[in-house]
Amino acid sequence: MRVEMAGEAQRPDRVSEDYAAATPEALVLLDGSSSPAAMESGCEHGTAWYARRLGVHLLARLVDRPDRTMAQCLSDSIAETASLHGARCDLAHPNTPAAMVVAVRRHGAALQYLVLGDSLLVLDRFGTIAVIGDNQPFPAGEALRREVHAMRPGTPERAALHMRYALAVRAARNTGRGPWIAAALPKAAEHAETGSVPLADLRSLTALTDGASRYVERFDLGSWPDAVALLADRGPAELLRRVRQSEATDLDCSRWPRGKTRDDATVVFARMQ
Repeated sequence: MRVEMAGEAQRPDRVSEDYAAATPEALVLLDGSSSPAAMESGCEHGTAWYARRLGVHLLARLVDRPDRTMAQCLSDSIAETASLHGARCDLAHPNTPAAMVVAVRRHGAALQYLVLGDSLLVLDRFGTIAVIGDNQPFPAGEALRREVHAMRPGTPERAALHMRYALAVRAARNTGRGPWIAAALPKAAEHAETGSVPLADLRSLTALTDGASRYVERFDLGSWPDAVALLADRGPAELLRRVRQSEATDLDCSRWPRGKTRDDATVVFARMQ
């Protein structure tokens, strides 16, 4: 794989809660699950720390343990990361740090993949585009999420609704009643979407956090084939520039309703041929 990547924090004064890393055989992309500022997490480390530690452990497992499935590698990495927290962190807290995960690796003549959460993996099979991910919906919270998006950013009403939505998601996730996410429970890995593709059938792959997938999914700046063509021609930084440009023209989220005016955004683009 020949890998290019670009990432940008939500704001210059914030540390990005995304994490990306790659070797010639494997890559990982994690999108830390951000929380309202007033919400306790039971953890002294924070989401950015968690995403980086889990990403490092997962990449090492993917490369060193070809005998383990992708889901087993993620499960092992969740357990290994949980062991680093220490006694002062409450891993049973519903808002313990968590992340969405995209991972791929070369395995013989195939590319294996895993996606958990609302980050996306886009496979270009010589013009046939497959989009994998956003696989943990939360139908019970959709009405409340739409209410949040309908409110003007920065208002107390929106902040209160956002907190209600965040609490509802965290009360349900990793319980069997809501979405599964990489946090402190290794069995969450069992709910990831996994598969494989012959390497000979694959021209490129792209992993995107939801802040970057806005290019297609929220702002409709082009189709997925358009996005892949842009990445191949101009690179990931150009896609992020266009996302930021659209965000800047809609600071009140009225044209494109969304949870955040800006979000951490990361793209990893890998050429296979």
